[in-house]
Amino acid sequence: MKCLRIFATPDGESHFDEIEIPTNQVSVHPDAVPFDVTASYPASRVRITRIPAGMRQVEWHTVPDRCLTVRLDGAVEYETSDGEVRTVGAGEFVLIEDTHGKGHLSRHSQEAQTVIWISLPNGLEEPA
Repeated sequence: MKCLRIFATPDGESHFDEIEIPTNQVSVHPDAVPFDVTASYPASRVRITRIPAGMRQVEWHTVPDRCLTVRLDGAVEYETSDGEVRTVGAGEFVLIEDTHGKGHLSRHSQEAQTVIWISLPNGLEEPA
């Protein structure tokens, strides 16, 4: 399963990467068809935010801790300090790890959006 990632290098510049989250075929019930499931990752906090319609937030910013964002509706355009731009829509998720440095820009779509923020102290590294 692919996941977009925003991270900072030691010099504080932010960049995009795509990572592969390993999955296994799992049947969650004896009569169910198996489907892709990731490992369980430790999370320290879950927040749900409602971003109001028309909010653009175009200042450079970092995140306080590594988090996986899951966008339920709307879209956002991210820009990293190297100038690369990516758009993330409803149903997509992003691992945001630029906790230091210049950070990234977020340009939200005009409609209201709901986003789930899952703080992951270890990121998406393979759990022990």
